[in-house]
Amino acid sequence: MRAIGHEFGATTGRPRRCGWIDIPQLLYTIMINGVTQVIITKLDVLNDFDEILVGENYQYDGLTTTELPFDLCRTDLEVAYSQHAGWNQDLGGITSLHQLPEKAKTYLNYLQQKLNTKISMVSTGPERSELIVC
Repeated sequence: MRAIGHEFGATTGRPRRCGWIDIPQLLYTIMINGVTQVIITKLDVLNDFDEILVGENYQYDGLTTTELPFDLCRTDLEVAYSQHAGWNQDLGGITSLHQLPEKAKTYLNYLQQKLNTKISMVSTGPERSELIVC
């Protein structure tokens, strides 16, 4: 995922942290920042995955919860993921949501529903012309 998305520091070249979308963390961020819309970037990085995972909740100290633990550094935390079908299709040249593969639209609809926040833009590549306004 890191290599496909070119997730390395521009100056230092250090690898950036990458992973699957984490719904509890995003819900917390949406709440504390008053977010009313979300932009999904780099959707094209997921083009070749047969399966896409979404972090749904956490298991720690014998509990299953969607709440972030107070101290992430001291907690032995496991993320429970839901599985979603990949679209295995290049998104190059797509300029509207209607042109996206059905499985990509299903994935985006799922995220919008779970986050209870409108997805207002989706990028399907690094260029400005590859930004879809919803």
